[in-house]
Amino acid sequence: MALRDLWNRMRGSDPAQPGQPPDPTPSEPIRPPQPPPSPPPETPPRPPEPPAEPPPPVEDPTPERPRETPPPMREPPADAPPVELPPPSQLPPMEAPPPTAEEPARQGWFSRLKAGLARSTAKLTDSVTAVFTKRKLDDAALEELEETLIAADLGVSASQRIVEGFRKTRFGKEVTDEEVKATLAEEIGEILAPVAKPLVLDTSRAPHVVLVVGVNGTGKTTTIAKLGKQYRDQGLRTGFVAGDTFRAAAVEQLQVWADRTGARFFPPAKAGADAAGLAFDALTAARSEALDVLLVDTAGRLHNKSALMEELRKVIRIIRRVDPGAPHSVLLVLDATTGQNAVQQVKVFKEMVDVTGLAVTKLDGSAKGGVVVALAQEFGLPVHVVGVGEKAEDLRPFSAREFSRGLLGLD
Repeated sequence: MALRDLWNRMRGSDPAQPGQPPDPTPSEPIRPPQPPPSPPPETPPRPPEPPAEPPPPVEDPTPERPRETPPPMREPPADAPPVELPPPSQLPPMEAPPPTAEEPARQGWFSRLKAGLARSTAKLTDSVTAVFTKRKLDDAALEELEETLIAADLGVSASQRIVEGFRKTRFGKEVTDEEVKATLAEEIGEILAPVAKPLVLDTSRAPHVVLVVGVNGTGKTTTIAKLGKQYRDQGLRTGFVAGDTFRAAAVEQLQVWADRTGARFFPPAKAGADAAGLAFDALTAARSEALDVLLVDTAGRLHNKSALMEELRKVIRIIRRVDPGAPHSVLLVLDATTGQNAVQQVKVFKEMVDVTGLAVTKLDGSAKGGVVVALAQEFGLPVHVVGVGEKAEDLRPFSAREFSRGLLGLD
């Protein structure tokens, strides 16, 4: 027993207690109880991985545009007075009401005319504003006004007439530049009113022959094309005669416009062909085809005045063999950019042919639109049409009131 107890103590077991079963033999040692075995995992557990860090940003070669954020609302000062809004009846409408049915064409044309005269307006009104800054209209002011008008290409005679009108109605009175501009428009309108006459066609002549003359480069061919387009839109049967036979470009340009407008085109047989013979053949064909209007282009080589004069006279002489009353209208086309040189051109062509009316073109590219006033005062010839652009609708009948107010920048 002593040996067994000693053995048990050496094994770490307590001696047997009464009533307990005997200890196992040394060959079967007692093991501490083990927890129930758990099924082995299929794969050994892996240690938890640390959370993945976001990859470093890729640097963009172009700088990132800062995100636009609305500016913070600023509080009004404490002492700021309250903002009073007008009643709804006084608020402006969101959109301007459309013009009435009878007004849009005229309003659109006047807007284009006024815009086309902008350079001439600036040249004239800037000088007027510099002269009149709420001062009395004395002799010195009237002299400055006359110089301003002459510099704006209104001509000496028209400028003197306008100044005399100011002397009778405004002399010695204190005037502003706005009053001067309004009075100027009235005075200019009175000069232009007698010459504002449309080109009236007599279709009973079948055709009404319009001989178009002028210096090369003034816009004769383009004017013919625009008039032809308008006549065709009115239902008139129209013909174009390419009488500037020495300029191939003029012939080609007129043919293009004839194709576009559906006009009857009469080209020369060859470059440099006789213009009078072409006009004769064209008028003969136009009469047989019952055309309503025949627009005849001509040369404009003013550097050779004697040859040009003889050519124009020959054209008139030959076409009168077909119709003794032809040409029924002789339209002189003038380029507004030439300024006072247009006055000299009228003098020269009046010597060559019986000019019956004027067409003034390229007003939109000129600061010398005042020359129309000089022409009206000097010659009194009807100004049938004026042009302020490249489109057919930019050539319109001349209106004295619209032109005078447009020239002064007034509505």
